[in-house]
Amino acid sequence: MDFDALRIRQELEILNIAFWHDVDLNWGRNAHEHFTEDGVYTTSHKARTGREAIRAFYAEREGRGPRVARHLIHNFHVTVQDADHATAEWTMCLYAEDGEPPLLSEPPILIGAVTDACVRGADGRWRYAARTTRPLFKGSRPTSG
Repeated sequence: MDFDALRIRQELEILNIAFWHDVDLNWGRNAHEHFTEDGVYTTSHKARTGREAIRAFYAEREGRGPRVARHLIHNFHVTVQDADHATAEWTMCLYAEDGEPPLLSEPPILIGAVTDACVRGADGRWRYAARTTRPLFKGSRPTSG
């Protein structure tokens, strides 16, 4: 892997961590900003297209009341197409439950294979053109996505 590919991998990992930090600790209030204007966010339940649809998803979830969630990122793999396009593939373990902490510890409610199509905009910032989560294992508790 050359220097540029390593830099891109690190930038995409930073993007991913910032996205989930916002979702887990700030109700995803800024999650839509990590997508292109017409970005597609496909969760385990449905696809949402465009920043407004993504923003509305997280606003609706916040409106339901207290929830604790932690999205854990594993096996982060990046394929660089060129200086402005890359694909990240990784595994997500989701621990989440409605209510106030501390909550009963259970296995993850979802283990999914995630694929991100990433593009660097004219402003130099990486964003998701598409993020797709494919469930591999599901727990007995429902996801909110």
